[in-house]
Amino acid sequence: MRAARLIKMVLLLQSRPSMTAAELARELEVSERTVTRDAQALSEAGVPVYADRGRAGGYRLIGGYRTRLTGLHRGEAEALFLSGVPGALREMGLEDAASAARLKVSAALLPALRDASRTAAQRFHLDAPNWFTEPRTPELLPAVADAVWDDRRITARYRRGEDEVERELEPYGLVLKAGVWYLCARVTDAANAADGDDRGFRVYRIDRFVSVGPGGERFARDEGFDLPGFWAERAEQFARSILRTEVVVRLSPAGARRLPYAVDPVAARQALAAAGPPDGEGLLTVTLPVESEEVAHERLGALGPEAEVLAPESLRERFAADARRLAGLYGQGAGVRTAFHRPDVRPGPPGPMLDA
Repeated sequence: MRAARLIKMVLLLQSRPSMTAAELARELEVSERTVTRDAQALSEAGVPVYADRGRAGGYRLIGGYRTRLTGLHRGEAEALFLSGVPGALREMGLEDAASAARLKVSAALLPALRDASRTAAQRFHLDAPNWFTEPRTPELLPAVADAVWDDRRITARYRRGEDEVERELEPYGLVLKAGVWYLCARVTDAANAADGDDRGFRVYRIDRFVSVGPGGERFARDEGFDLPGFWAERAEQFARSILRTEVVVRLSPAGARRLPYAVDPVAARQALAAAGPPDGEGLLTVTLPVESEEVAHERLGALGPEAEVLAPESLRERFAADARRLAGLYGQGAGVRTAFHRPDVRPGPPGPMLDA
């Protein structure tokens, strides 16, 4: 335990010019007294740890001291090779750099661990796009990725509806969501910054970019910007914003179970949780937020006779028309079952089954 802590202390000091005892204690989750003892132990072992005294003092390594990454065990080494997403790196134009980095890390590992990249790749694979969609890499993605890495402003023209709009942006980060690339950026033009959050941050689909020109100037990043937190907040806002219509639906038990597979899962679960108890026939009435009447018609149609739309009347009329067409196709024979009395079939997974 202490040996691992000492190695971590050396690596922390390698990565920064100097660290105070309080900073090291926080990172290592020990007391400042333990930090002092550990620094003394490293010094006695030949690691040149130097303590600067005084108010602005701290610990640092002298003489350009470096250590090799020979303290990794197999689990850590394999986890290291999972840190990149090969497809995403390739699309951003970083495949060669990632390959060189893996080779350098492999060379620093103990001989017994140098197959970690192969064993990890054989056991784990990330396939980001949705089912039944053909991912397309935006042509301008590498240029945007370069600007993100270099903290350089860009001038971007993008499609917004039928128009093209030009903005000067500070590109902060890239997000790959279900096979679609997004740019999180801050608008530098004060007149347009109000389109984003209170700091001017917005989200852009990169496949809608028409052109990207380098602004030439580097920008100072807002160190308080948290990319995962910002994305989670904007994704939640987007999901709420598109659910502008409400429909009232009566569901059979099978329909209630299948509802999260047919419509937005979060909206479905919230509607089911807010519903009252089933009626005397065991049917549940829910009020469901949806994107539009057209989307509701398409998605709820997948539930077949396990769902009956009660409102709005225009949507109910659509399903009534569908029912009449189906009756015309299949006839009104004795083999046709009435609503909510078909065999109870549990829903399958959202994608095709790949196991034999």
